[in-house]
Amino acid sequence: MTPAIWGGLLSAGLVMEVPTALPEEIPEEVLRTEVIVEARSPLDGEPLSAAEYAQLMEQLEDGAGPPGVSPQLRETVFLLQLRQLIRTLIPFAPL
Repeated sequence: MTPAIWGGLLSAGLVMEVPTALPEEIPEEVLRTEVIVEARSPLDGEPLSAAEYAQLMEQLEDGAGPPGVSPQLRETVFLLQLRQLIRTLIPFAPL
């Protein structure tokens, strides 16, 4: 078809114009180098600044963050899980 025919079809609304420039995607290399200026706490989800986020990540890596589960509670949970496993394997055992 000649350009005159395309122009006529386009002006009549029979053919839609296709955009020639597609939106550019941001390369992954650029995305990896972006600086994070806002962050959320992984503990409670509240907003943090970049410095507060870095400090919190250091504390969590060092183990100086919030205390873990007490050893007595950990042992109790383990024993309950063991009991549940035994009851699954031997359902008639009096436990």
